[in-house]
Amino acid sequence: MKKEKLELEYPLKSTSINILWNTIGTPYGLSEWFANDVNVKGEDYIFSWDDYEQIAKRIAVKPQEYIRLQWEDDADTDCYFEMRILKHELSGDLSLMVTEFVEPDDREDEIILWDKHIEDLRSKIGR
Repeated sequence: MKKEKLELEYPLKSTSINILWNTIGTPYGLSEWFANDVNVKGEDYIFSWDDYEQIAKRIAVKPQEYIRLQWEDDADTDCYFEMRILKHELSGDLSLMVTEFVEPDDREDEIILWDKHIEDLRSKIGR
């Protein structure tokens, strides 16, 4: 089954781009809300959750803006997941745009999972 693109935008009120970037763009920051532990070896990000480990390759990054990774299972495809910081011009508030490719049958579960991750992120950054 072909994966579908899923895009979710999460408002984060007024927070610092630096704080948000450090939380989504560094192994330490990611281990605070996304996984139990994150290690980086070259372009590979090793994510650990309890007894489960998954590896993603960093395929693009622009500090203070976005990070794009590709799970090993998606190698040789156009599938990736990305976290992008959006700054709203009028309010100055920030949002996090999450893009991921998911199996159609897993779409609702992925939304629930991202909602939980973002709840943890908001608690970490105080928003």
